[in-house]
Amino acid sequence: MEEKKLALREEIDDKFKWKIEDMVESDEAFEKSLEELKGKVSKFKDFKGTLGESRESLLAYLKFDDEFFCEGERLYVYANQKLHEDLSVSKYQKYAGDIQNVLVMAYSEDSFARPELLSMDEKTLREYMEGDGDIKIYHKLLSDLLDEKEHVLSFECEEILAKAGRFDNAGQDIYSMFNGADIDFPEIKDENGDSVKLSNGRYVKYLESTNREVRKEAFAAMYKTYGALNNTIAAMFNSSLSKSAFYSDVRKYKSSRDMYLTGNHIPEEVYDNLIDVVHEKMPLMYKYLELRKKALNLSELHMYDLYAPMAANVDNSYSYDEAKDIVKDALSVMGDEYISHLEAGFNDGWIDVYENKGKRSGAYSWGCYGVHPYVLLNYSGNLNSVFTLAHEMGHAIHTYYSNENQEYINASYKIFVAEVASTCNEALLINYLLNKTTDKNERIFLINYFLEQFKGTLYRQTMFAEFEKIVHEKADQGLTLTADELNEIYYDLNKLYFGDGIVIDDDIKYEWSRIPHFYNAFYVYQYATGFSAAIALSKKILNEGESAVEDYKKFLKGGCSKDPIDLLKIAGVDMGKKEPVIEALNLFEELLDEMEELLK
Repeated sequence: MEEKKLALREEIDDKFKWKIEDMVESDEAFEKSLEELKGKVSKFKDFKGTLGESRESLLAYLKFDDEFFCEGERLYVYANQKLHEDLSVSKYQKYAGDIQNVLVMAYSEDSFARPELLSMDEKTLREYMEGDGDIKIYHKLLSDLLDEKEHVLSFECEEILAKAGRFDNAGQDIYSMFNGADIDFPEIKDENGDSVKLSNGRYVKYLESTNREVRKEAFAAMYKTYGALNNTIAAMFNSSLSKSAFYSDVRKYKSSRDMYLTGNHIPEEVYDNLIDVVHEKMPLMYKYLELRKKALNLSELHMYDLYAPMAANVDNSYSYDEAKDIVKDALSVMGDEYISHLEAGFNDGWIDVYENKGKRSGAYSWGCYGVHPYVLLNYSGNLNSVFTLAHEMGHAIHTYYSNENQEYINASYKIFVAEVASTCNEALLINYLLNKTTDKNERIFLINYFLEQFKGTLYRQTMFAEFEKIVHEKADQGLTLTADELNEIYYDLNKLYFGDGIVIDDDIKYEWSRIPHFYNAFYVYQYATGFSAAIALSKKILNEGESAVEDYKKFLKGGCSKDPIDLLKIAGVDMGKKEPVIEALNLFEELLDEMEELLK
């Protein structure tokens, strides 16, 4: 069957394209601004050695730094968003490379500031920080810097570490190249009996097949490939673990985990609470697996059955206008002000809606300070596209509120809270859709959609987080983990998280070796905590109405002006406690109970 031909960019109506000229009015303006920015790189050195002279000299540097990187961000985002419209356009490939090079030069010229500030007399720096006027904007930045002081070494040691820094990501870089370019997967048979080349990108598609033989063959082929390279990948991963252990040791942190979490001002209890609660609620996952086995009509569930659709696809399609109306209605509980920003996003050129030839795949929300946010979609008219619209507009309106209410230095919210606003919108949307339908198949489809998020985000990412905790603790003790040890740790975690209701196929022990996030240490837990916070906040908004919405908007306006935990407390969720994770898993239980009734 011939695939539908993709439209060219120029064939799509302008009303479905983002207004990128709101960011930079033309390519000529970009080129002019780029040259001007390049000319300012050398000005960083004018501030070297002056930061401690007076409050005024410090403020002059901080303002210049802000202005430079705010402009750099604008040009960087423009070049890349233009490139994402059609990745084949060499002009924008060059633009993206050119601005990247300017920013790299600037980071190098600017590298003196951190050690210079930390070498200042602390009392003097605190006096500067407490002054009146514009310096107040930088209080959080400087306070965070001082918090790092006990972990900063002498100038000589810092210089050596800086020079050695180019080796820091060796394990990650080698793995990325190996996993993205060099690894070679075999061919398998698809649903039609045709030979198709397996890849990391296509793997989930085959695991979602309704044909069990396709799923089984894809699973076996995937892990046979990784299994054959087990020792090589273990060596790469040990390089990454050793890097973390080295830096946490020389910088006098309690552990690798302490180093990474302290950098984001996240107490270690947050991490431990997540794992503890998920352990307590393991029986819910076991119940989910029993329902999955029943829905798939299988006598025995295997690991390759975890992504097969439990519910028949509801043949609903939604025009883009219908999707906007659904999202608007679902989020009406957020109040008139929030909806007015949502409508601005829909109507004022924030969104690039449809796929075109060469356009970047997927979806994201991006933009720069001083201009409205942007959203890239590849809208296809199915239910998933409606959820994606709600999700990305959650990010966009979070960005809008942060940028409108914070100065540049305090506007960019942290990863720990980034997924809260987007997932909260999804939770409100699913609540709206479930309240609207009484059709049994639709309810099964919608509940299954949400259950899959709990499985993939809350349970799976927590299992990943526990794996990281275990292996980093061993690396911190100076141990090198063999491939067999890594396999055993990962296999045992699968047994714990999935229980006796599923066959834990032996090859799943290799799965750790195909997870790129493990090279970005102690990152994945934030998906699970963000999801939990979002579920708790959506329930609060639905139950308490306007007062909860006002608290939630204060959180959205916070940017990074406070630590992530403190910002979420403003919204009414304390991630330092177990309750938000418990509350999220209570909803999982309610959904499981309804699914059980529907499948009878």
